[in-house]
Amino acid sequence: MVFSTKKSAMQSQGMVISSSLSALEGLSGEAVTQVMELLDVTPMTRLMVTDPGGRILYDTSEENDAFGRYALLREVAVALGGQTVFYCSYADGVFQSRCAVPVISGSGVLGAVYLYEYDAEQGEIIHGLQRNLSTVSMVVGGIGLVVVFLIAATLTHRIKRLAAAVGVVSSGDYAHRIDVRGSDEIAELTSEFNVLTGRLESTEEARRRFVSDASHELRTPLAAIRLLSDSITQSDNMDVDTMREFATDIGSEAERLQRITEKLMSLTKLDSGVTQRQREPTDMKTVAERALHLLEPLAATQTVTLLPALEENCVVNASADDLYQIIFNLAENGVKYNVPGGSVAIRLRQDGGNAVLTVSDTGIGIPEADVGSIFDRFYRVDKARSRASGGSGLGLAIVHDAVVANGGDIEVSRRPEGGTEFTVRFPLYGKKDGRL
Repeated sequence: MVFSTKKSAMQSQGMVISSSLSALEGLSGEAVTQVMELLDVTPMTRLMVTDPGGRILYDTSEENDAFGRYALLREVAVALGGQTVFYCSYADGVFQSRCAVPVISGSGVLGAVYLYEYDAEQGEIIHGLQRNLSTVSMVVGGIGLVVVFLIAATLTHRIKRLAAAVGVVSSGDYAHRIDVRGSDEIAELTSEFNVLTGRLESTEEARRRFVSDASHELRTPLAAIRLLSDSITQSDNMDVDTMREFATDIGSEAERLQRITEKLMSLTKLDSGVTQRQREPTDMKTVAERALHLLEPLAATQTVTLLPALEENCVVNASADDLYQIIFNLAENGVKYNVPGGSVAIRLRQDGGNAVLTVSDTGIGIPEADVGSIFDRFYRVDKARSRASGGSGLGLAIVHDAVVANGGDIEVSRRPEGGTEFTVRFPLYGKKDGRL
């Protein structure tokens, strides 16, 4: 902006002087001086007028009066060639501007007007502005560095706190939580960490409870087997009937131990996904008939009647082995926990797009307070009766996990007339354009 202003001002002043001198028939020192005295010229550091040969006819410099000498300046040479020239430079806080304008008349170039300005005032203004900008930049840069340092320190502290929490949790303290502060990405990560540790804590509690319950369940038949075997080995004159009775009891406890072990293996496979075999179209009626056929001897022993009502075409996309486990366990529970002379109704029907299996019994029923817990592992409603009937508290847990693993859902409800009703739903399998 300063350069542009100076160029405009000096060229305009040079043109005014050139126009005034061009009216003369020829340039001489006396004539040029008279014209310059009449003009209202803005003071310059130096102002010179030369003839066509470059000899100085007028010079305002008091220190270097060059009147009569030749102006050996590039700008003057360019102006005597008929061109206007302007140069401006800024160095060491000073503007130095040079401008040369030719004096032209009808006969040609009469001479040249040379203007020179040494401007330290505006240079000082620019220099001061530069100093202020440098100072402001340094202050802003310093503040920026402090802010960046504080932000980095804050983020580093929060990340270190999160890393320390990961170390605490990895050591086994799943109850550890971090206070969530703010709403940025670190806060979201902290929230997710708390959710994850909560799940780990629940999983660990379930694992410990499972191990404890499994140990307790296995300990009971093992203790009975040991007690009976010790009684046999420590008795010298035990009669054959008593020994046979003890051996029968040992066999019963061994069978119970085997059943518990098999069910634990089934649950372990369900948890690990091993039992999620290739699901295929399976007719639930065929599977139900096979399961009920194997339950007929148990039902006859318990004087319980099985009442099947199985519709055709209830085909679902599921594992046949899992369906067998579901139907067998539900019907077996209905038989075991029934009353003498009772019945178990097993109904299979289509309802909209679902195959619905309903198993209802006339047994002892489930108290309202226990309905929400019957699918928990090792949970028993009547512990004394469950042990007497050989129950392990794992059958319904296996049923629930198998239903979920095959894309179904299960509900339980109390019958108003007494007993319990289980309802299992699976989406019907249907082929459309060769696809499931």
